[in-house]
Amino acid sequence: MKAHIGDRLVLAGTHVGDSPRVGVILEIRHPDGTPPYLVRWLADGHQGLIYPGPDAHVEPPTPAPAAA
Repeated sequence: MKAHIGDRLVLAGTHVGDSPRVGVILEIRHPDGTPPYLVRWLADGHQGLIYPGPDAHVEPPTPAPAAA
């Protein structure tokens, strides 16, 4: 897994009916983009260092809506 600052880290729910956890990657500890990552979770704003497992994937940042 490789990521960039600003990418979203998505963790699949572990139980039936669980929603995925989504966080924004704030810091990458290795120059090649591999874990661990410092992530700010969108649901509660908590920040933490994570070594994502096989149930996680990285998505590019969501573009901001254009101003009208």
